[in-house]
Amino acid sequence: MTTSIPWDDTVLPFQLDAADVRGRVVRLDGALDAILGQHNYPPAIEALVAETALLTALIGQSIKLRWKLSLQVRGKGPARLIATDYYGPEEEGGPARIRAYASYDAERLDLAADPFSQIGEGYFAVMLDQGPDMTPYQGFTPIAGASLADCAQTYFAQSEQLPTRFALTFGRSQTPGQPEHWRGGGIMLQHMPQAGMSVEGDNTEGRGGSGEGGLLDHTDILTGAPAENWNRVNILLNTVEEMELVGPSVSPSELLTRLFSEEDPRVFPVTEVHFGCSCSEAKVRQTMSIYSSKDIEKMTTAEGIVTADCQFCGAHYEMDPKTLGFEAEGAKQP
Repeated sequence: MTTSIPWDDTVLPFQLDAADVRGRVVRLDGALDAILGQHNYPPAIEALVAETALLTALIGQSIKLRWKLSLQVRGKGPARLIATDYYGPEEEGGPARIRAYASYDAERLDLAADPFSQIGEGYFAVMLDQGPDMTPYQGFTPIAGASLADCAQTYFAQSEQLPTRFALTFGRSQTPGQPEHWRGGGIMLQHMPQAGMSVEGDNTEGRGGSGEGGLLDHTDILTGAPAENWNRVNILLNTVEEMELVGPSVSPSELLTRLFSEEDPRVFPVTEVHFGCSCSEAKVRQTMSIYSSKDIEKMTTAEGIVTADCQFCGAHYEMDPKTLGFEAEGAKQP
């Protein structure tokens, strides 16, 4: 899809100097349309994927070049898995890439229920791949609150001791003369790390926090002037309207001025976000390299081929079984 609005499919970083708060504004339009257009998800699953994609773009914008950030939501309910990947730009000023997919039990799905309730008991995971020879980072927090945004806020409070707030909205939109398509937008606020800041109720000391299930929240982290600043900018964020987050008439910079004009907002270079997948036949073959010829035979179809489908982008691969596995023809040749 060709973007028709300059701020479509972008993430705009900003800082509120008067409040010691940083943040980002995201718009996912063509990218979100491409993510959901790969599948025929029920509305509840579409909503969960859209929300997770927005969170991924907001969180992922802070990662370095060529790094990959992944979010995974796993639950025991009918929505079993929501998985997203955000690939940092390959060069300075280049676009980032995002992809997402879901696994769910259609027979158990309650179409009338709140989408978040379809996850059930489970966990919210943040994973960071920093490239070869680096140990991947993994952080987890239980599914809690009333939305995936609440889970992400809990993750940052619990794992990073950083008060964080998200305001998100998404849905289908149609402009005159154009087909219906997805639009999503959101804002992320995050208090800057405080040097020497102590965390009251830190669960590492066995006291637990004041949030749901003893998890930490901002009241366990901030006191005094930082707490007052945080509360003030959150009150301002509460005034945002959904159409300001996704509508075509308000740019991200205009929105920041409207919300936070007295907080000395500063903006930084914007990052474009495109739909993109990293799958390839070579990666499929690498995955198959651990299997023996007998294993490969079990994967071979009646037509005499091995097939593989990418869950993220729908790409379909067909391969000769004789060329797969560690016993493949020519595999031991120098």
